[in-house]
Amino acid sequence: MDNTNQRKSLINGEIGLFLRGLIIGKVLTLMVIGGLLWWLLKPNLLSRNSVNSSNQNVNSLSSNASTFQTVADVPNASFNYGGSTAWASIRQLVDSQIQSDRPELQLRYVNPVSGSPGSSSGIRMLLDGKLDFAQSSRPLTDEEQAIAKERGFTLEQRQVGRDGIAVVVNPSLNVPGLTVDQLQQIYLGKITNWNQVGGPNLAITPLSQRPEDADTVIFSSNSNLKGQAFGSNVQYVYSTTEAVRQLSKTPGSVYYASARSVLPQCSVKALPLGSTSGQLIAPYREPLVTPEQCLRQRNQLNTQAIKDGSYPMLANLFVIIKQNKDTEQQIGNAYTNLLLTDEGQRAIEQAGFVAVR
Repeated sequence: MDNTNQRKSLINGEIGLFLRGLIIGKVLTLMVIGGLLWWLLKPNLLSRNSVNSSNQNVNSLSSNASTFQTVADVPNASFNYGGSTAWASIRQLVDSQIQSDRPELQLRYVNPVSGSPGSSSGIRMLLDGKLDFAQSSRPLTDEEQAIAKERGFTLEQRQVGRDGIAVVVNPSLNVPGLTVDQLQQIYLGKITNWNQVGGPNLAITPLSQRPEDADTVIFSSNSNLKGQAFGSNVQYVYSTTEAVRQLSKTPGSVYYASARSVLPQCSVKALPLGSTSGQLIAPYREPLVTPEQCLRQRNQLNTQAIKDGSYPMLANLFVIIKQNKDTEQQIGNAYTNLLLTDEGQRAIEQAGFVAVR
């Protein structure tokens, strides 16, 4: 009997040891698995914390940023405005956002009754009392300021963005680029063949809007040529749309306009420009998108060259405000202030221009 009892107690002890070992083994296994899981999940947790931290920073920045809602003294009424066709993308993108956020303000774009729409016609309509403020892609002229003074008020120009003036030709034209002086000599009728500027033996057909309706100007930066008449070989067009159509049909033609307006066009090619022939700067982000690639992607504005001023022909975007201490002055100031908010400047860049703040 004693032997039987000893054998039973020995068996029970071995079973107990086995069970304890099994439990300890499971605990250790769970600890190892838990450790592995913590190690694997740690980067995600850190990254999530980092994202949350960065989101908090963005939120704190955006809470300090000026928006359309933060602008005071926005009149509650409907107003007429017009002017530069280069501003088309701003009217489509930015002005629609403004009116969505500030429904008390209603803006109505008005085309000229005669002549083509543009900076000049918009300023002329403002002087005539047909607009409450105007959009321009060129500075005011001395003549426009004189007319305003005769009529008992002054005009103020406030810059809200920047663009470049692009020179475009038929895609088949093989010419390395132009200096600003060569471009001006072409429009004065003194350079008449592309072989005079390193191109083929082909007559140049310069296209332009009429000076009285022009959206952009190429002589304003040169005091010696300011106000000079174009050559007799210049052919006048109603709009940039018409010019682009003619360029695609006439291999020797050339046209200048807002870079934002013409760079995305598939049927024309923009030329590099420079102060000298050894410093040609493209108005587009290189490499150039060819007409064959254009259906899939479009040429974009060389914003860096516009920002740093290395591109030689710039077009500043101005709101033209009538200084008459009346509602026209109030709406002109309010619209300008909306565009100069952080939100407005971001929207101007989204519209394809360069911000000034």
